[in-house]
Amino acid sequence: MTDLKYDDRGLITVVVQDWCTNEVLMVAWANEEAVGLMRETGYTHFWSRSRQRLWRKGEESGHVQRIKSIQTDCDGDTLLVRVEQTGVACHTGEASCFHNLVHGGTEETMAILPELRRVIHDRHENPSDESYTCKLFNDETRMCKKIIEEAGEFALAIKDRDEDEMAWELADLIYHTMVAIEKTGLPMEKVFEKLSERAQ
Repeated sequence: MTDLKYDDRGLITVVVQDWCTNEVLMVAWANEEAVGLMRETGYTHFWSRSRQRLWRKGEESGHVQRIKSIQTDCDGDTLLVRVEQTGVACHTGEASCFHNLVHGGTEETMAILPELRRVIHDRHENPSDESYTCKLFNDETRMCKKIIEEAGEFALAIKDRDEDEMAWELADLIYHTMVAIEKTGLPMEKVFEKLSERAQ
């Protein structure tokens, strides 16, 4: 790891990101000991500026963060830690600490993907007869046919150069694929590994 630059209080900023969706979960601070513990244990540790002590994320709530990777920025004064989050990251009960909107909107951003992933997972864990997602879970043939159907409709929209239709059909394809991922338990690590091979 690049030599780290701690501030005059002996702290470095830590940005914590979900390993699968890249959703920013929280920002905290770590001293040299906390960074050492993260590398040694594989779980996030921080320095509390208010309590003036080390703490391990989830030590009271059980909402621990298992580290997938630690990177530093070009200056070496900020860490980016990708984690597998157990439970929620925020003490308020929200999935991410960044849930208060102060300007603009998230409708045209990738913020929907982790939210949609959570909704689909909740439907899997808490089935409802009224839920279309649950109906797909219960009918694997229908689930698979919808992926084929939406892929075909997306391809035809490309041929027609219809931007609105392309967006609609791609959204359908992404949603139905996400349902299949949840249903099958496909490990996304394997998918990301295959994509990494294609990026070489």
